[in-house]
Amino acid sequence: MKKNLAVTFWALYMLFFAIPFPMILYYGINSEHDIETLIQKDPYWTLGYVLISVLLWLNVLIGYFQRWIIQVFITKNNLERIKNNGLRREAHIISSKKTSKPNARFNTYELELSFKNLSDTEIIHRTTVTDSKPLERRFDAGQKITILLDRKMKNPPYFVISSAVATINTRSLILRTLGWLLFTGLVIVYYFYAYQKESFGMGWRFMSAGHPLLIMPLVLLFYRVLVRFIFQKLTGLNQESIPLKFKGVKTQAKLINVRETGTYINDKPMMRFEMEYNDTRNQLHKNSLKKVIGVLDLEMTRKQFLDIFYDPENPMHIVFANDLNQFNL
Repeated sequence: MKKNLAVTFWALYMLFFAIPFPMILYYGINSEHDIETLIQKDPYWTLGYVLISVLLWLNVLIGYFQRWIIQVFITKNNLERIKNNGLRREAHIISSKKTSKPNARFNTYELELSFKNLSDTEIIHRTTVTDSKPLERRFDAGQKITILLDRKMKNPPYFVISSAVATINTRSLILRTLGWLLFTGLVIVYYFYAYQKESFGMGWRFMSAGHPLLIMPLVLLFYRVLVRFIFQKLTGLNQESIPLKFKGVKTQAKLINVRETGTYINDKPMMRFEMEYNDTRNQLHKNSLKKVIGVLDLEMTRKQFLDIFYDPENPMHIVFANDLNQFNL
């Protein structure tokens, strides 16, 4: 609950600086346009600004369309593909916690599962399931269930419970579509509004590098890059690292040296861990990982050995096991 509130707060906080703030700042400074100034502006430059703003907005809107709508169908297709071609594994339910509301139509559980990944490495993973047959008590702690692992490990989800049925939440999809259409409509309306109120018969000469139509999509795209950058720096993970939990080999790496990189994020130092480890062919590899270290992580800098996952196809691709265990995928 607290985590969701924190995410909502920061999302609204960032949204304020992406949309209302550029408008408040721009129209506060440019409350009245000087027609003489508009006449003197180069129309080709202003049309260039318009073109850039349109391209930026298209990038933003297409990105949201893919994330909010297209991704729903991609996920459904991935689930169906895994059910048809996935690698069968038996998973042991270590713990089961009911998370659904008392009056919910179906029971929802958060499960902690233990099973072997594609490399036959025993892993523990948390996932959420919806149970349409609660009387059968299939998801109680101590039970065993069958799961199917994605053989390719290209995109999430990376596994599926064999009894799961891939369906699309129609209500959620409709709301997502309406939200995207509303957002797109507001962008189009703002173009018409700005042209009617600010052109003074001079066409798009009012357009400038500081206009909200150009700044807003630029900030939204910057946020997209910023969030990805912060996530990677704080966790040491990226889209290529996350699947290692489900296809990688877990081993212990000997810690050779730990030193600061000189980078700080939220007053937390980024450390470089230099390690060596053997793969399944008994070949020795020397590698390093960078990680932002908080107070709770200081203990790992003093350990002699650290658990890592490495890619059997590329043993130099590694990630800390603890970092992967923090995420439910």
